[in-house]
Amino acid sequence: MNNIKIGLIGDYNPDVKAHIAIPIALKLASEEIQINVEYNWLPTESLIENHRESLSSFNGLWCVPASPYKRMQGALNGIHYARENKIPFLGTCGGFQHAVIEYVRDVLGMKEADHEETNPEAEFKIISPLSCSLVGKKGGIRFKEESKIAGIYNSTETIEEYHCSYGLNPIYKKIFEDGNISITGFDNEGDARVIEIPSHPFFIATLYQPERSALSTSSKQSHPLIKAFVTASFNHLKNQ
Repeated sequence: MNNIKIGLIGDYNPDVKAHIAIPIALKLASEEIQINVEYNWLPTESLIENHRESLSSFNGLWCVPASPYKRMQGALNGIHYARENKIPFLGTCGGFQHAVIEYVRDVLGMKEADHEETNPEAEFKIISPLSCSLVGKKGGIRFKEESKIAGIYNSTETIEEYHCSYGLNPIYKKIFEDGNISITGFDNEGDARVIEIPSHPFFIATLYQPERSALSTSSKQSHPLIKAFVTASFNHLKNQ
């Protein structure tokens, strides 16, 4: 069986449901596509100094839920590394929020972009409270036709589970119309739920938590997005 290494960017907490679900979700995907997945937790504090060396051995990087992180810059460094070096990247919940911040700061040059939860006094709150909390809720999502994520689901709509209270501030949606990054998933009100970089081999971030599907008592199949991420990580290994 082929072997790949996935780095989990985040501060592990056994009380966080998503952190329990992620290894199970990776195992389901690995069994389905017969790829052995090794994973390592990468605490955000460990990605402040010499983070490139810490990240260089991984075939895929997943920025996981449960923010605020102990060190936001550590999470941003990991996302930046994946984006710049074409490493398959998946961000879920907090990973979505920080992928937005990293892109706006490092690509668009808007260094003042910030997260209202950790910096409520910031002038440029690119991540702000949702109009309604999505903690413990499920919701419908519409994908853009011909987007990468629509191809992964083989559908333009789905229902997913959330556990978050923050998302992309809707007044800044136009920032993501430059073509380099796209909002490709929306809720029923048109708010951003998925972003992706079309030119990247695999760079997708979702406000929802697909890993939670692995905890369903009836779940015996891998989630399509996690399966696609594992496959992309294997393809990255093959192409090295």
